[in-house]
Amino acid sequence: MTLVGDLLAAQTAHFAGLDPLLPPAAGPVRGDAVSAALPDGGRVAGMVEFTEYPPGSANRLWSAARVWELVPVLGASGRAGMDALLRAWQHRMAGQADFDPDSACVLNWPSRDVAATRALLDHGLVPLSVLAVRERLGSTAPSPGPLTVRRARLADLDAAVELSMLELAYSALVGSAVIRPDAAALKREALANRLRAGDPVWLAEHDGVPVGLAECGWTDSGPRTAAAARLPHGRWGYVNCVSVLPGARGSGVGQLLMAAAHAEFATAGVAGSYLYFNPPNPLSSVFWARQGYRPLWTMWEIRPAGALR
Repeated sequence: MTLVGDLLAAQTAHFAGLDPLLPPAAGPVRGDAVSAALPDGGRVAGMVEFTEYPPGSANRLWSAARVWELVPVLGASGRAGMDALLRAWQHRMAGQADFDPDSACVLNWPSRDVAATRALLDHGLVPLSVLAVRERLGSTAPSPGPLTVRRARLADLDAAVELSMLELAYSALVGSAVIRPDAAALKREALANRLRAGDPVWLAEHDGVPVGLAECGWTDSGPRTAAAARLPHGRWGYVNCVSVLPGARGSGVGQLLMAAAHAEFATAGVAGSYLYFNPPNPLSSVFWARQGYRPLWTMWEIRPAGALR
């Protein structure tokens, strides 16, 4: 086997010991190669891919405009391997000298690998996003009282956009989201497409007034799909956005919305459901754990890109 092949095999075994839901380690397919030597004579490798999202791209709502992403291939070298590769990456990034605040260095790594976490923190990266999964299907809805939940329709687009923009504004304070000038238009287009496609989108109402939104969809993880690098094979329910009006938070709106979503996911027979949340968010970090979600992958990030140390 090649160096990368040996490292991937060892990394797959390492991942399996960390978390049974982690898929086999996927090798980087494009980008610029980076590698580093270890004190014991071994080596680690990785690939750095640069992406620039153009103005008007929806990706700009949750990402810096220019992103350098590292895909590490560490084998089972743990903290030492991650530290060595990050040093090599930092040396490479020093030549870029990109200190524009709309630039970032990012990497995804299993949340339970706490040894690697120490190295990531030491190099200035912060855990801004987590991919969390829920295996338990089905749920018991709380007593709704004056609250009701129904599927959203295209006629509800204005209310859905308003609620979605509230979530974006909050996330921009506690995570990687960015409020761009065209954010409302991009949200409107995405929501309209979901509603026209019949995707699972729900509105919570209090005496007929919209107070909450759950925008969900479906993801298939299988051979040659992007999702296969993050999720076991199968069909998954995806929770893209849950938003509750500030005055209605803490009254059970989010729980009622997710009871409806989880019931539909269970009926569809999915392998589970997943979502992204921001660990610094004092609301979602507590709420999603109570809904049965747990971290699987953590996205580590530093802005600007030139601040990597």
